Amino acid sequence: MKQPNIVYVHSHDTGRYVQPYGHQVQTPNIQRLADQGLLLRQAFAAAPTCSGSRAALLTGQYPHVNGMTGLAHRGWALNDYGRHIVHPLREAGYWSALIGEQHLSQDPGVLGYDHVVDIGTTKVHSIAPAAQQLLRSRPPQPFFLSIGFFETHREFFEPSSVRDALYGAPPPHLPDTPETRADMAAFKASARSFDQGVGAILQTLDEQNLADDTLVVLSTDHGLPFPGAKGTLTDRGLGVLCILRGPGGFMGGHVSDALISQLDVYPTLCELAGAPLPPDLDGSSLLPLARREVASVREELFAELTFHAAYDPQRAIRTNRHKLIRHWGPRREVVLPNVDDSPSKDLLVAAGWAEQPRPEVELYDLLADPGEMRNLAYDPAFADVRQRLDGRLRQWMFETDDPLLDGDVPVPPGAFVNDPAGLSAREPFLGAVD
Repeated sequence: MKQPNIVYVHSHDTGRYVQPYGHQVQTPNIQRLADQGLLLRQAFAAAPTCSGSRAALLTGQYPHVNGMTGLAHRGWALNDYGRHIVHPLREAGYWSALIGEQHLSQDPGVLGYDHVVDIGTTKVHSIAPAAQQLLRSRPPQPFFLSIGFFETHREFFEPSSVRDALYGAPPPHLPDTPETRADMAAFKASARSFDQGVGAILQTLDEQNLADDTLVVLSTDHGLPFPGAKGTLTDRGLGVLCILRGPGGFMGGHVSDALISQLDVYPTLCELAGAPLPPDLDGSSLLPLARREVASVREELFAELTFHAAYDPQRAIRTNRHKLIRHWGPRREVVLPNVDDSPSKDLLVAAGWAEQPRPEVELYDLLADPGEMRNLAYDPAFADVRQRLDGRLRQWMFETDDPLLDGDVPVPPGAFVNDPAGLSAREPFLGAVD
């Protein structure tokens, strides 16, 4: 098979809140991509943070393995930038370009792209035209393009629809109030902008007769930037949109309910491109799933949080039926600097949400309790499930040499974080570590 071009399009903080996942967020271009490709309904990030999740997807390794246990713009870095997917793709003959958001390094030049488009912003109104211009220039083929949009990260646009603000519903885990409805209406405005960017890319691929030879991978980094989602190991924090369209079996408007980690994207792209596979991959290729040779490629997945704005160490294991989350360290309250500032956050903090203690261990039956609201970790009837999942989680941590097993994970030299007891990521930092 001819090596396909690869266009990786990604956003900030979208979760699955787009039209083809059944939400009242009008994204017709993303719907078109789903109608033509393969939509993965049970895809999850390896971390609910911007840098950690992207690093996992683009290295095929868990964040604590590749080094990105915090945020790149706060001083974290990959242990080895040669691990980035552009390097094995180059060995297979690919030319690569970066346009827009990347969130893996303060200096995009270290990533290894052949060409970096830097226009001083990562918002759709500038990134989409830049990506169109590059595609129209007929770059060398096969090519790998990473196109990153700032949307749907806060700060959101003002709500563009009075109807959304009045009648729309917030995410189901939040109270239905004027504040949360207006907040969600603002998210929807940002999502519409993201969709327009996707549409511009798809239109240009068609216009340049590249669509048939190009695999489009559309995803986001983690869940919605609302309290109880982003920055948590719940499905609301880890669940991501993931749609692939193009050669390799990713055509036909199919939907899969197989359990997927974003770690599985790296080996998929390498296999499809004929690129060398590193021996220490943490993911599995999706090609057998796309070709309907297997019903699933994994029975479990793992996820982690160490640092976001502040230190909040957690690890989780998820199967099709159950989720177990374990918190490390003495803190048992919500780490508010890891919750994006918003009207929804203000409402909950004023109501005393931050004073409610978190358990050390959380266990959920995802079939009976998909919202992860009833903790079964201390229910004797689920003692065997807890023991089994907890044992498997610790085994994974041992196998991957998780630094959390040795105690608190230190802040890297030169990096900076917020006080976990603070209120906002905008507060003064604890200071860089020398």
